[in-house]
Amino acid sequence: MSIHLHAAAEALRQARQSGETIAPITQRYQVSGLDEAYTVAQINTEYKLSHGSRIIGKKVGLTSKAVQQQLGVDQPDFGILFDDMEYLDGDSIPVSQLLQPKIEAEIAFIVGRDLVGPIPSWGEFISALAYALPAIEIVDSAIHDWKITLEDTVADNASCGLFVLGNQPIEIGSLNLAKVKMELEHNKVVASKGNGTACLGHPLKAAWWLARTMCEKGIGLKAGEVILSGALGPMVNVKAGDQVTAYIGRLGSVSCQLV
Repeated sequence: MSIHLHAAAEALRQARQSGETIAPITQRYQVSGLDEAYTVAQINTEYKLSHGSRIIGKKVGLTSKAVQQQLGVDQPDFGILFDDMEYLDGDSIPVSQLLQPKIEAEIAFIVGRDLVGPIPSWGEFISALAYALPAIEIVDSAIHDWKITLEDTVADNASCGLFVLGNQPIEIGSLNLAKVKMELEHNKVVASKGNGTACLGHPLKAAWWLARTMCEKGIGLKAGEVILSGALGPMVNVKAGDQVTAYIGRLGSVSCQLV
């Protein structure tokens, strides 16, 4: 494996450890193309696993056209969710470990049975899901001022930060997820609005894209894993002291306090 990819991975780790952002790694380390970017992310995934972290899910990133336009990219990506990223409704969220946090309201799915092996059909995928939950994702970037290309965010684990899940799971068959409305309140003021169609046309289609991609790469999805299906509207900047609540149709609400 090329030395420059390991150097890029180490630079991203050090940025988060030091609390100081860095220049785009596509420029600084000549990381070129999605294969190289995902290799950088995998190096850091293996580093975290070797230091005691556990994978509990996957995320789809860049599913909203609004978010794509905010960041200047044109296709989705995926990242790995670790056990130290997860919080629940009403929790206090420590943002001191983040660099440039932004929030998104999303629909999370819980995998009910393993999805491994052949690329799943739509029916196989739907039948493997157990529940849906309202979710808040707190995305973060190690790249200064979020000046990222698609390769930069992919290498940085799809700009993963932390996530917050609602408490009450809902069976997906009773929901019209394409038409679900979302409002995201930031300090009791509505700061972002959207709906299910903003997420690759339908949140389940975004999650299916992830399932197919994971199986194609030989990774798959395991029972109990969380799928963050992607933003339902524009991102909002946040800082310590902020209160955030997402309202997502019949899925209900999910809140957190940033500290």
